[in-house]
Amino acid sequence: MTKVTAQMSISLDGHYAGPRHDGTGSWIDSAEAAGFYRITRWVIDGAAWRGRQGFQGGKDDVDAAIIGETFEAAGAYVMGRNMADGGEVPWGDEPPFRAPVFVVTHRPREVLRRKGGTSFTYVTDGVASAVEQARAVAGGKDVAISGGGTLLRQVIKAGLLDELELHIVPTVLGTGMRLFDADLDLAVKEAIELTPIRVVQSPRVTHIRYRIDGREPLVLDDRGRGSGTPGTDTP
Repeated sequence: MTKVTAQMSISLDGHYAGPRHDGTGSWIDSAEAAGFYRITRWVIDGAAWRGRQGFQGGKDDVDAAIIGETFEAAGAYVMGRNMADGGEVPWGDEPPFRAPVFVVTHRPREVLRRKGGTSFTYVTDGVASAVEQARAVAGGKDVAISGGGTLLRQVIKAGLLDELELHIVPTVLGTGMRLFDADLDLAVKEAIELTPIRVVQSPRVTHIRYRIDGREPLVLDDRGRGSGTPGTDTP
């Protein structure tokens, strides 16, 4: 059964990159990039990631195994235009996805076909359409939401995500781009509930996979007093 899944590396205080780059100078030298690379070093060092990029070496450990597992599970991808544009040159003629990629954008473009089975289809009618198109070609495998953070929040807000795996790196950035912020459009006394379904720990990162249970109202309980009537006891 096709699931819609997402992976995101975050700092202990919930950032997936440093402060947003303002466009002045090189992105690679920006605070945004510094924060991003700090929390994704475990990925870049992994043999499974390096092998997909055509590089030799790298660590062959539990973190690398999770990277390899993620690649194998994906039958199609959905990503934002900024990520697609930023990766087009570094990924080269044979990007690491080896599957169809659907790019959510406001600017149309012809399908971009690359070696190894990767293609980039530019979807201009919204994230739900991109996910639907990805499902249609995933062959029963997962549709992987591949970033960035803004796109992932759109998918969560639309109720389209089935599983979220957070890779929590034991570092505190203090400031930067947060995965979860105010644009989830949660009503007063409403929350998105998740259930942890797998935890894998390594010295560099803790991997927690959640099932997305959906939006639920926040209801006061009796704080263990046993009255059985929520909110009736005086604090």
